[in-house]
Amino acid sequence: MINYIIENKEQLFGVVTAVIAAASAIAALTPTPKDDTFVGKAYKVINWLALNIFNAKS
Repeated sequence: MINYIIENKEQLFGVVTAVIAAASAIAALTPTPKDDTFVGKAYKVINWLALNIFNAKS
């Protein structure tokens, strides 16, 4: 597993960067839903993937 990560670090970095960028765009473009709905829970996951933590809420 470690060897795979070391050998493919450029590709993995690209994937991680793309996930963060996509989650940031989704979080910025969608209104904040109620927390008790499924969409609200999914929105929390998207914010986490977008690295929106502390005061960086959209």
